[in-house]
Amino acid sequence: MLSRVADSIYWMSRYIERAENVARFIDVTLNLMLDMPVGSVQQWQPLVDTTGDAQEFARRHGVATQQRVIQFLTFDPDNANSIRSCLRAARENARSVREVISSEMWEQVNEFYLMVNSAAFDANSLSDPQDLFASVKMSSHQFAGVTDATMTHNEGWHFCRLGRHLERADKTSRILDVKYFLLLPTAADIGTTDDDIQWAAVLRSASAFEMYRKRYGRLSPDRIVEFLLLDREFPRAIQCCLKAARESVHAISGTPAGMFRNHVEQLLGELCSELDYAQVDDIVAAGLHEYLDRLQTRMNLVGAGVQEIFFAGPRLGMPVRKSAKARRVQSRTVV
Repeated sequence: MLSRVADSIYWMSRYIERAENVARFIDVTLNLMLDMPVGSVQQWQPLVDTTGDAQEFARRHGVATQQRVIQFLTFDPDNANSIRSCLRAARENARSVREVISSEMWEQVNEFYLMVNSAAFDANSLSDPQDLFASVKMSSHQFAGVTDATMTHNEGWHFCRLGRHLERADKTSRILDVKYFLLLPTAADIGTTDDDIQWAAVLRSASAFEMYRKRYGRLSPDRIVEFLLLDREFPRAIQCCLKAARESVHAISGTPAGMFRNHVEQLLGELCSELDYAQVDDIVAAGLHEYLDRLQTRMNLVGAGVQEIFFAGPRLGMPVRKSAKARRVQSRTVV
């Protein structure tokens, strides 16, 4: 497969997954604000921190209000990580490889983009935006389903799967980090009703609330971290995502399982092995923030390695994704 084709398929998938996750974060935050007691701290600045766009947002918009944040993350054409911008990029990548992907995939991406682009010009679209975000999430699910059902499971499909799971793992790590570092302003809030509501929101951000309750029942911060970080079966847990990414990389390169021939396979192997033997109590005791910092940095190295090994160099115009540590330093300046 040509590196240009693989590059487009990979980023098409990452952009669609990114658009879905942004919609998830906004939708959950809207519902969270309805559940939180009157006078509770606003959650819109942490939402911008989650996406890694706090510096850009502060430069252009200043204080994070509901209207400004939703507009910035949903429709802003100058924000490379807005839902609209992600889908525009995904559509362009899909258009460039129409001879490789199925016609059903192209139609789904095209309809997805046109739906969001049309909503951007509708003055009433953000007055009650839950329906829009529900449509974004469902359209992303439909794209994944159409891809699995209509595309041959060859190298191209594995690049698509690789992009989806790397992006998904990144977003799960970000929402966990924001919960621990940004959402609670003081230690006095831990264990309160506000705390339980926010932990439930973290699970809902990953569509994990029902599956978590079936597994563990009562909400417990340590068990929530364990579920979203170390679960091998839940499809949005970081470990499950990285295992799927490792499988696809090995399928692309033809390297037998348990071995590595390039830096990406080595990094993913090390990450998966570490998570296999990790214990949530040890992670929390040593510092979840620091652990997620290192994890995000290593996942960024995996992404850079994929770009270098399979696509012959960095992609021009790609937004830089900051690590948790960089976002925390910048958030102290902004807030």
